[in-house]
Amino acid sequence: MARLEGKRTIVTGAGSGIGRASALLFAAEGAAVLAVDRDAEAVAETVRRIEAAGGRGIGLAADAGSEKDIADFVSHAAETFGGLDVVFANAGVSGGLTPLLEQPVSLWEEVLRINLIGPFLAIRHAAPLMAAQGGGSIVCTASVAGLRANAAGAPYSASKAGVISLVQTAANALGGTKVRINAICPGLIETGMTRPLFDGARERGTEDRIGQLNPLRRAGQPEEIAAAALFLASDESSYVNGQAIAVDGGLSSTHPFAPSRR
Repeated sequence: MARLEGKRTIVTGAGSGIGRASALLFAAEGAAVLAVDRDAEAVAETVRRIEAAGGRGIGLAADAGSEKDIADFVSHAAETFGGLDVVFANAGVSGGLTPLLEQPVSLWEEVLRINLIGPFLAIRHAAPLMAAQGGGSIVCTASVAGLRANAAGAPYSASKAGVISLVQTAANALGGTKVRINAICPGLIETGMTRPLFDGARERGTEDRIGQLNPLRRAGQPEEIAAAALFLASDESSYVNGQAIAVDGGLSSTHPFAPSRR
Protein backbone atom coordinates (compact mmCIF):
# COMPACT_ATOMS: atom_id res chain seq x y z
CA MET A 1 0.00 0.00 0.00
CA ALA A 2 1.25 3.51 -0.85
CA ARG A 3 2.54 5.37 2.20
CA LEU A 4 0.29 8.41 1.70
CA GLU A 5 -2.72 6.64 0.24
CA GLY A 6 -5.76 8.90 0.59
CA LYS A 7 -3.86 11.80 2.15
CA ARG A 8 -4.76 15.35 1.12
CA THR A 9 -1.57 17.41 0.92
CA ILE A 10 -0.05 20.82 0.16
CA VAL A 11 3.56 21.37 -0.87
CA THR A 12 4.90 24.93 -1.17
CA GLY A 13 7.93 25.86 -3.20
CA ALA A 14 6.85 23.03 -5.48
CA GLY A 15 8.13 24.55 -8.70
CA SER A 16 11.67 23.22 -8.31
CA GLY A 17 14.22 21.55 -6.06
CA ILE A 18 13.07 20.02 -2.79
CA GLY A 19 9.46 21.13 -3.28
CA ARG A 20 9.11 19.57 -6.71
CA ALA A 21 10.82 16.35 -5.62
CA SER A 22 8.49 16.15 -2.61
CA ALA A 23 5.33 16.87 -4.60
CA LEU A 24 6.25 14.12 -7.07
CA LEU A 25 7.05 11.65 -4.30
CA PHE A 26 3.90 12.44 -2.30
CA ALA A 27 1.77 11.87 -5.39
CA ALA A 28 3.62 8.66 -6.25
CA GLU A 29 2.84 7.43 -2.74
CA GLY A 30 -0.89 7.96 -3.18
CA ALA A 31 -1.48 11.54 -2.02
CA ALA A 32 -3.57 14.20 -3.71
CA VAL A 33 -1.18 17.17 -3.99
CA LEU A 34 -1.81 20.89 -4.20
CA ALA A 35 1.51 22.15 -5.55
CA VAL A 36 2.13 25.83 -4.73
CA ASP A 37 4.84 28.12 -6.07
CA ARG A 38 5.10 31.76 -7.01
CA ASP A 39 6.34 30.68 -10.46
CA ALA A 40 3.14 29.64 -12.27
CA GLU A 41 4.94 28.00 -15.18
CA ALA A 42 7.25 25.99 -12.95
CA VAL A 43 4.45 24.69 -10.74
CA ALA A 44 2.42 23.79 -13.81
CA GLU A 45 5.36 21.66 -14.96
CA THR A 46 5.40 19.91 -11.59
CA VAL A 47 1.71 19.06 -11.98
CA ARG A 48 2.30 17.81 -15.52
CA ARG A 49 4.93 15.42 -14.17
CA ILE A 50 2.59 14.24 -11.40
CA GLU A 51 -0.19 13.54 -13.88
CA ALA A 52 2.16 11.88 -16.37
CA ALA A 53 3.12 9.43 -13.63
CA GLY A 54 -0.54 8.68 -12.91
CA GLY A 55 -0.87 10.83 -9.80
CA ARG A 56 -3.36 13.49 -8.76
CA GLY A 57 -2.11 17.05 -8.56
CA ILE A 58 -3.29 20.60 -9.01
CA GLY A 59 -1.11 23.67 -9.23
CA LEU A 60 -1.52 27.14 -7.82
CA ALA A 61 0.66 30.24 -8.16
CA ALA A 62 0.86 31.98 -4.79
CA ASP A 63 3.16 33.85 -2.43
CA ALA A 64 4.04 31.55 0.48
CA GLY A 65 4.70 34.57 2.69
CA SER A 66 1.35 36.28 2.13
CA GLU A 67 -1.40 35.57 4.65
CA LYS A 68 -4.14 36.09 2.07
CA ASP A 69 -2.50 33.68 -0.36
CA ILE A 70 -1.87 31.10 2.36
CA ALA A 71 -5.44 31.29 3.66
CA ASP A 72 -6.70 30.94 0.09
CA PHE A 73 -4.61 27.91 -0.87
CA VAL A 74 -5.27 26.12 2.42
CA SER A 75 -9.01 26.62 1.91
CA HIS A 76 -8.73 25.61 -1.75
CA ALA A 77 -7.00 22.35 -0.87
CA ALA A 78 -9.50 21.51 1.86
CA GLU A 79 -12.47 22.25 -0.38
CA THR A 80 -11.08 20.50 -3.46
CA PHE A 81 -9.80 17.40 -1.67
CA GLY A 82 -12.48 17.24 1.03
CA GLY A 83 -10.01 17.82 3.86
CA LEU A 84 -6.35 18.38 4.62
CA ASP A 85 -3.91 15.90 6.14
CA VAL A 86 -0.43 17.22 5.34
CA VAL A 87 1.23 20.57 4.71
CA PHE A 88 4.88 20.75 3.69
CA ALA A 89 5.79 24.42 4.22
CA ASN A 90 8.93 24.29 2.15
CA ALA A 91 9.09 27.56 0.20
CA GLY A 92 12.05 29.78 0.97
CA VAL A 93 14.53 32.34 -0.31
CA SER A 94 18.27 32.56 0.30
CA GLY A 95 18.69 36.27 0.92
CA GLY A 96 22.08 36.28 -0.79
CA LEU A 97 25.49 36.81 0.78
CA THR A 98 25.65 40.55 1.37
CA PRO A 99 28.05 41.24 4.30
CA LEU A 100 26.19 41.51 7.60
CA LEU A 101 26.85 45.19 8.27
CA GLU A 102 25.75 46.12 4.75
CA GLN A 103 22.40 44.33 4.88
CA PRO A 104 19.36 46.60 4.69
CA VAL A 105 16.38 46.07 6.95
CA SER A 106 14.29 45.39 3.85
CA LEU A 107 16.36 42.28 3.11
CA TRP A 108 15.72 40.89 6.61
CA GLU A 109 12.03 41.71 6.36
CA GLU A 110 11.63 39.84 3.07
CA VAL A 111 13.62 36.77 4.13
CA LEU A 112 11.79 36.50 7.45
CA ARG A 113 8.43 37.09 5.74
CA ILE A 114 8.82 34.12 3.43
CA ASN A 115 11.05 31.76 5.43
CA LEU A 116 9.59 32.18 8.93
CA ILE A 117 6.30 34.05 8.88
CA GLY A 118 5.19 31.89 5.95
CA PRO A 119 5.50 28.62 7.90
CA PHE A 120 3.83 30.25 10.91
CA LEU A 121 0.88 31.27 8.75
CA ALA A 122 0.70 27.80 7.21
CA ILE A 123 0.42 26.38 10.72
CA ARG A 124 -2.08 29.03 11.77
CA HIS A 125 -4.44 28.32 8.88
CA ALA A 126 -3.96 24.57 8.45
CA ALA A 127 -3.82 23.37 12.07
CA PRO A 128 -7.45 24.21 12.96
CA LEU A 129 -8.70 22.25 9.95
CA MET A 130 -6.51 19.29 10.84
CA ALA A 131 -7.49 19.40 14.51
CA ALA A 132 -11.18 19.43 13.60
CA GLN A 133 -10.81 16.29 11.51
CA GLY A 134 -8.75 14.44 14.12
CA GLY A 135 -5.14 15.31 13.31
CA GLY A 136 -2.55 15.83 10.61
CA SER A 137 1.10 16.53 9.92
CA ILE A 138 2.81 19.84 9.18
CA VAL A 139 6.41 19.73 7.99
CA CYS A 140 8.56 22.85 7.68
CA THR A 141 11.86 23.27 5.89
CA ALA A 142 14.50 24.66 8.23
CA SER A 143 18.25 24.22 7.56
CA VAL A 144 21.54 23.25 9.15
CA ALA A 145 22.15 27.00 8.84
CA GLY A 146 19.65 27.34 11.68
CA LEU A 147 21.79 25.06 13.85
CA ARG A 148 25.31 26.42 13.24
CA ALA A 149 26.93 29.55 11.87
CA ASN A 150 28.67 29.90 8.49
CA ALA A 151 26.32 27.70 6.45
CA ALA A 152 24.55 30.69 4.87
CA GLY A 153 23.95 34.42 5.24
CA ALA A 154 22.70 35.93 8.48
CA PRO A 155 19.06 36.62 7.49
CA TYR A 156 18.62 33.12 6.09
CA SER A 157 20.30 31.48 9.08
CA ALA A 158 18.25 33.48 11.57
CA SER A 159 15.04 32.68 9.71
CA LYS A 160 15.78 28.96 9.78
CA ALA A 161 16.70 29.03 13.47
CA GLY A 162 13.30 30.63 13.92
CA VAL A 163 11.64 27.76 12.03
CA ILE A 164 13.26 25.26 14.39
CA SER A 165 11.91 27.15 17.40
CA LEU A 166 8.54 27.55 15.68
CA VAL A 167 7.98 23.82 15.25
CA GLN A 168 8.95 23.19 18.87
CA THR A 169 6.69 25.88 20.31
CA ALA A 170 3.82 25.15 17.91
CA ALA A 171 3.91 21.42 18.64
CA ASN A 172 3.46 22.21 22.32
CA ALA A 173 0.86 24.92 21.73
CA LEU A 174 -1.19 22.36 19.79
CA GLY A 175 -0.82 19.63 22.38
CA GLY A 176 -3.79 17.27 22.44
CA THR A 177 -4.98 18.14 18.93
CA LYS A 178 -3.15 15.25 17.21
CA VAL A 179 -1.57 17.77 14.84
CA ARG A 180 2.14 16.99 14.56
CA ILE A 181 4.65 19.65 13.54
CA ASN A 182 8.26 18.90 12.61
CA ALA A 183 11.10 20.41 10.63
CA ILE A 184 13.75 19.10 8.27
CA CYS A 185 17.20 20.69 8.35
CA PRO A 186 18.80 20.05 4.95
CA GLY A 187 22.52 20.35 4.51
CA LEU A 188 24.09 21.26 1.18
CA ILE A 189 21.54 20.19 -1.44
CA GLU A 190 21.77 20.79 -5.18
CA THR A 191 18.77 23.01 -5.94
CA GLY A 192 18.06 26.19 -7.85
CA MET A 193 19.05 28.15 -4.75
CA THR A 194 22.50 26.57 -4.58
CA ARG A 195 23.08 26.20 -8.33
CA PRO A 196 25.65 29.04 -8.54
CA LEU A 197 27.86 27.21 -6.03
CA PHE A 198 27.66 23.95 -7.96
CA ASP A 199 28.11 25.60 -11.35
CA GLY A 200 31.13 27.54 -10.10
CA ALA A 201 32.76 24.40 -8.72
CA ARG A 202 32.22 22.57 -11.99
CA GLU A 203 33.72 25.42 -13.97
CA ARG A 204 36.80 25.39 -11.71
CA GLY A 205 37.10 21.61 -11.84
CA THR A 206 36.57 21.32 -8.08
CA GLU A 207 33.24 19.50 -8.12
CA ASP A 208 34.78 16.66 -6.12
CA ARG A 209 35.23 19.05 -3.17
CA ILE A 210 31.54 19.90 -2.86
CA GLY A 211 30.29 18.58 0.48
CA GLN A 212 33.81 17.68 1.64
CA LEU A 213 33.13 18.81 5.21
CA ASN A 214 30.48 16.20 5.97
CA PRO A 215 31.27 12.53 6.71
CA LEU A 216 29.64 11.35 3.48
CA ARG A 217 31.92 13.73 1.51
CA ARG A 218 29.20 14.75 -0.92
CA ALA A 219 26.27 17.07 -1.42
CA GLY A 220 22.70 15.84 -1.21
CA GLN A 221 19.93 15.69 -3.77
CA PRO A 222 16.36 17.03 -3.47
CA GLU A 223 14.99 13.49 -3.55
CA GLU A 224 16.85 12.69 -0.33
CA ILE A 225 15.09 15.53 1.48
CA ALA A 226 11.79 14.51 -0.10
CA ALA A 227 12.24 11.05 1.42
CA ALA A 228 12.53 12.60 4.89
CA ALA A 229 9.47 14.76 4.21
CA LEU A 230 7.56 11.65 3.15
CA PHE A 231 8.40 9.94 6.44
CA LEU A 232 7.27 12.94 8.50
CA ALA A 233 4.10 13.30 6.42
CA SER A 234 3.19 9.64 6.76
CA ASP A 235 1.68 7.72 9.66
CA GLU A 236 5.05 5.99 10.07
CA SER A 237 6.18 9.06 12.04
CA SER A 238 3.08 9.08 14.26
CA TYR A 239 5.17 9.51 17.45
CA VAL A 240 7.53 12.16 16.02
CA ASN A 241 6.55 15.69 17.05
CA GLY A 242 8.30 18.99 17.68
CA GLN A 243 11.56 17.79 16.14
CA ALA A 244 14.10 19.31 13.76
CA ILE A 245 15.73 16.46 11.87
CA ALA A 246 19.04 17.13 10.13
CA VAL A 247 19.45 15.51 6.71
CA ASP A 248 22.94 16.73 5.98
CA GLY A 249 25.35 13.85 5.46
CA GLY A 250 26.47 14.24 9.06
CA LEU A 251 27.63 17.87 8.72
CA SER A 252 25.98 19.03 11.96
CA SER A 253 27.37 16.09 13.97
CA THR A 254 30.78 17.66 14.47
CA HIS A 255 32.75 20.86 14.90
CA PRO A 256 34.49 22.54 11.96
CA PHE A 257 37.66 20.79 10.86
CA ALA A 258 40.06 20.55 7.93
CA PRO A 259 39.65 17.17 6.23
CA SER A 260 42.85 15.21 5.78
CA ARG A 261 44.33 14.95 2.30
CA ARG A 262 44.71 11.40 1.07
